[in-house]
Amino acid sequence: MKPVSWVILFFAIVFEVAGTLTLKFTEGMTRLLPTVLMFAFYLVSLFGLSVAVSKIPVGTAYAVWSGVGTLMVALLGVFWLKEEVTVLRSVSMMLIVIGVAGLYLTGSHQ
Repeated sequence: MKPVSWVILFFAIVFEVAGTLTLKFTEGMTRLLPTVLMFAFYLVSLFGLSVAVSKIPVGTAYAVWSGVGTLMVALLGVFWLKEEVTVLRSVSMMLIVIGVAGLYLTGSHQ
């Protein structure tokens, strides 16, 4: 498996996070520009994910895409959107990091 697949997966995650954060600004999909941007970000993200799974096992790619995306959205929610930080939320974020690292270390990256 080529490292370029992981780079593509990384960018797919970035666009998924952008789509999810933009979702907050659509105000129930009543605002046109944020809604169009949200769909565009998700479309690019899913395209990147589909390219990445041609070289990365689909279970690994999807777990990394959803896990890292969730972690990034949670962190941006805390630092950018000033959402509440709790011990449980912090521990849950650490578990995501451990899970993604575990998938990588199982040899799924080779």
